[in-house]
Amino acid sequence: MKELSVFIDESGDFGPYEYRSPYYIVTLVFHEQSVDISDSISHLNKKLQQFKLPETPLHAGPLIRREYEYDNYSLLERKRIFNLLYNFTRTTDFSYKCLVVEKKQLVDELDLHVQLSKQLSVFFKENVEFFTKFDNTTVYYDYGQRELTHVIVTNFSIHISNIRYKKALPADYKLVQAADMICTLELLAQKMERKALSNSEQTFFGSEKKLYKSYLRAIQKKQI
Repeated sequence: MKELSVFIDESGDFGPYEYRSPYYIVTLVFHEQSVDISDSISHLNKKLQQFKLPETPLHAGPLIRREYEYDNYSLLERKRIFNLLYNFTRTTDFSYKCLVVEKKQLVDELDLHVQLSKQLSVFFKENVEFFTKFDNTTVYYDYGQRELTHVIVTNFSIHISNIRYKKALPADYKLVQAADMICTLELLAQKMERKALSNSEQTFFGSEKKLYKSYLRAIQKKQI
């Protein structure tokens, strides 16, 4: 039997538009269970041991901004940690889809639900062949946002049969952390397009050109 795992993470919230959080992004990572990625996970954990982080879920955005758990790490150390997760994300055999909504364009508080559902519906319809080749599908999400949980369950249940849902904490699944990395990179891509990178982001990556050539270009090739 062919099984598909879907790991989900988000960036943003369902609150009103704010200048500091202009986008809502959802990343869906698709991994075929027949593809063994245990060696990649072991390699990442081994590399993280030097930073005393193998059991700690990595968060790409806070690494860039030097927030909470990373405030004792230098810029060079944070870049090395970021690159470890990035390289795991880039080289591990999975595909992904990003849903992106610019909150400034929303007409009311329900419109984010509507826009996400529309994007998911179109995506499922355009990729029927991909999803129908699997006998079972398991969706992993931490249920961190009730509104997104509702959007996920409603739309997946409509378009995919033989589906189950499982609560997935980032600490337990490296592919949830990979979804977080992709959310961060997609947000950076959106901001770069509008010349809106923050000072901390420009310092971390050096330049828009380096950000695109060293990170965005390669990761976007994995998108369905």
